[in-house]
Amino acid sequence: MSRRRALSRAALVAAVAVAFTAAATDAHSNRDGSGTRNSLTILVPSAPGGTWDTNARELQRAMKENDVVANPQVVNLPGGAGTLGLSQLVQTDGREDIIMMTGTVMLGGVVVNDAPDEVSDTTPIARLVQDYQAVFVPGDSPFDSLDDLVEAWKKSPGGTAIGGGALGGTDSVIAHALAEEVGIDPTSVNYIPYAGGGEVLPALLSHSVDAAIGGYAEFEDQVEAGKLKALALTAPEPQEGIDVKTFIEQDVDLYVPNWQGVVAAPGISQEAEDSLGEVIAETVKTPEWRDALQRNRWTDVYQPADEFTPFIDSESDRIRDVIVESGIAN
Repeated sequence: MSRRRALSRAALVAAVAVAFTAAATDAHSNRDGSGTRNSLTILVPSAPGGTWDTNARELQRAMKENDVVANPQVVNLPGGAGTLGLSQLVQTDGREDIIMMTGTVMLGGVVVNDAPDEVSDTTPIARLVQDYQAVFVPGDSPFDSLDDLVEAWKKSPGGTAIGGGALGGTDSVIAHALAEEVGIDPTSVNYIPYAGGGEVLPALLSHSVDAAIGGYAEFEDQVEAGKLKALALTAPEPQEGIDVKTFIEQDVDLYVPNWQGVVAAPGISQEAEDSLGEVIAETVKTPEWRDALQRNRWTDVYQPADEFTPFIDSESDRIRDVIVESGIAN
């Protein structure tokens, strides 16, 4: 890493720490969890523009417009498929005024980056939504179908650049699993990782990559404008309002759900955990959140903490197995 990038990352981490301090009340004097109704920081462990970021800002909007939380703040801390944000959250042990977006991507990031902290080290609050990824190519790409892309990919596995989110995340899992399904050695995949959907889109539009994996809702506007083409969807069945064939419809046995949820710092009081759970439960019932589900084409898979906790454990094992089998990590 260059000295400039190292300094930038250090400055970013410092800025996040300052934001936490400014947005929060003293955790030691706020053990009843009541402060979560006044000020709450939503940590987004990815760059602006991606699914986690969109999720957090939709939560923020719904909380604020319905007086669930008086002053919700969103702070971005990208890096390591969410593991940098995870480490930051774990270090805030006992802080009751912070929640963080998490999901499939972070579970993979923990494995690939051999991260010291795991999602199970946090306090699970709720699972929220699930969406589906798609394979995209530029609008003027010669590839008009998944078969076209696969044919070219087979001829030059290393020469075909596939973009997406961080290595170990959902996008990279899909890219490597797709390669394996169509007879390409997963270890030969030329995968180009980016910090989030906000970086993947310009890479596609500038032809820096030949194809990319990303959330369909993130790039839907570009597809409708003709700037991108969507070749396949990871859903288990056709989705209403999305005119894109699934992998399964194209005889490729590939289905990878991409879920998101929220967790809190470890070591918080039971009162605070309950209060944060109530905040999320109230927020997901608001008209603004229901509208967000429809606009972003998210599937509601809400689970409270008692259901979300065992789900994280089972998903961690599943994602680890997928990553190891696909050759992304040992």
